[in-house]
Amino acid sequence: MKLRDKLIQLKAEKKAILAANFYNFETLSGILQAASNLKLPVILQLSESSIRYMSLTVATAMAKAAIKEYAVEAWLHLDHGSSVDIVQKCLDNGFDSVMIDASEKSLDENIKITYRVVKIAEGYDANVEAELGFVAKLGQNQNEQKFTQPSDAIKFADGTGVNALAVAIGSAHGFYKQTPKLDIELLSRINKSISTPLVLHGSSGIPDATLQEAVRNGICKINLATETKNTFMLALKERLKNNNEIDLRIVFPDATQTVKELIEKKMRIINEA
Repeated sequence: MKLRDKLIQLKAEKKAILAANFYNFETLSGILQAASNLKLPVILQLSESSIRYMSLTVATAMAKAAIKEYAVEAWLHLDHGSSVDIVQKCLDNGFDSVMIDASEKSLDENIKITYRVVKIAEGYDANVEAELGFVAKLGQNQNEQKFTQPSDAIKFADGTGVNALAVAIGSAHGFYKQTPKLDIELLSRINKSISTPLVLHGSSGIPDATLQEAVRNGICKINLATETKNTFMLALKERLKNNNEIDLRIVFPDATQTVKELIEKKMRIINEA
């Protein structure tokens, strides 16, 4: 099944799928082990920084081989593509889905750029995600939010034909300084105004009950990144305390296990919504 069809199905069923970023083989393995154990689909995400770290060719090949190895229903997605150029490269390398993020530009410019990507992706039969409003990124002020408005969402959906739309309703990327409060009423109005499946970015640190409420009110895809990195590194640091082991094949599995457990927990939370 194509990802865009899966998202349409999820929207109709008022369900959501977890989209998890991976950074190396260990985090990739942890994510897919969780999906395999729970027999649930998952979206594997690569950011531009991860692509630079692993290289596009290696990261793509590793993801596709791992999906086959773990026999999981999964899709490969570019997270926060900053340009048409990186989108094109990912599509050429066989990505199932791409995100073009022009959310910090004007509404009209965002529509123009996103429409261009949608037309390019049609030639690859690929899913396209975009962002409307402003979801603070790492290092940006989380208080300077620009929430997505239903009227803008209608204009954006009509003007781009985008397959999935990330909305700004109170979440942010990275760690939260205080417990985030999502505007569920606004989310509900956006959901009722357009047929486009909706995406929640910045789920790390959002209370479980709030995530479930978001799913019930239109969120079909939930992104998870920061919490995965943090979980992996905390476990690795603990494993290396007072330890002279130099074989990474011995020390990494403990950290991979914690990623698997985190992903399983998030998947259960989402699917219990």
